[in-house]
Amino acid sequence: MRTAIHDVRVFDGEQTESRATVLIVDDKIAAYDGGPADTDIDGAGRTLLPGLIDAHTHIFGDDLRTALAHGVTTELDMFCLPTNLAAQRVLAAERDDVADFRSAGTLATAPGGHPSQLLSAPGMDALGAEPFDMIRSPDQAADFVRARQAEGADYLKIVIDDGGVHGTELPVLSPDTVAALVTAAHEAGLITIAHALTAAEVRVAVEAGVDGLAHVWTETGPASDALVEQVAAQELFVVSTLVYFEAITQHAGAAADCVIPGTADGAAGVARALHRAGVPLLAGTDATPFVPAHGVDLHRELVLLTAAGLSNEQALASATSLPAKHFGLTDRGRIAPGLRADLLLVDGDPTADITATSAIAEVWRRGVRRTP
Repeated sequence: MRTAIHDVRVFDGEQTESRATVLIVDDKIAAYDGGPADTDIDGAGRTLLPGLIDAHTHIFGDDLRTALAHGVTTELDMFCLPTNLAAQRVLAAERDDVADFRSAGTLATAPGGHPSQLLSAPGMDALGAEPFDMIRSPDQAADFVRARQAEGADYLKIVIDDGGVHGTELPVLSPDTVAALVTAAHEAGLITIAHALTAAEVRVAVEAGVDGLAHVWTETGPASDALVEQVAAQELFVVSTLVYFEAITQHAGAAADCVIPGTADGAAGVARALHRAGVPLLAGTDATPFVPAHGVDLHRELVLLTAAGLSNEQALASATSLPAKHFGLTDRGRIAPGLRADLLLVDGDPTADITATSAIAEVWRRGVRRTP
């Protein structure tokens, strides 16, 4: 099956070509050879992008279907309980009306630590909440990582969160346990991503040698500036999740009263500082079945990233080629012959107006066309 998209502006994940023809053959992007196609699409006035990648989500139910409808062809899940993980893997493997995904499986947290308090909230049992492994001490790290490998985890997420940003107190992993988890994961060939929301928590993660951060942190000032320099020096990547901080501050109803005022502004300031220091920012939302929303809020994240100082092309790269690079997804995130045909066609020009990413005309997932 050959599909040709003619006379289209192409952002290939790194740079923009003003006019080109892109050929899809079966499930792959191919070099355009001028030959006939089974389907011809007029791309005039439109822009073709790699399918978007949300670098921080939490998947339940039909979330992958919702994501794909908004042009997100891959989600990077940061905590998925074993029963749900197995079911979602079957969906992603067998169907093309849902986004693909990778997952951390069961995250590493202290007994009673974040997100235990969320999973015990009313209604969470309907989403499949179940008991999960936790870790108490450094000597358990190797066994914990082996269990995640057996579960099918693609990377390891480590929680360092004392609850302070949300106005509560939670048990938290010791620095020695965090360091042991990082060592065990690296020995197993897994990259490590730390959930940390304050500068002090991030410092523990950085000193333990993690590969990336699942959020920006929330404080600015001289100490934060020094931490930005350390993150840059150690070549970490950081998932932005600005829309998460915006959502919990503005749209979480009564729960917003538990968020320290200024959290969203602080996060935006840290993102700006990280970008200026050359730290790779990956677009992520922390989407859940509640807020932020799967799919649609990644488009809002791109707007917030441009407000934090990224150019439109840099923001687009943060949701395409950069997450693919840092999470080892070598078959996607760019438009080039031989890569997987996960593509997003939009009306307008998001390199000039970032909001055009939401003007979705067509989506391809593994070469299968999904017209909204």
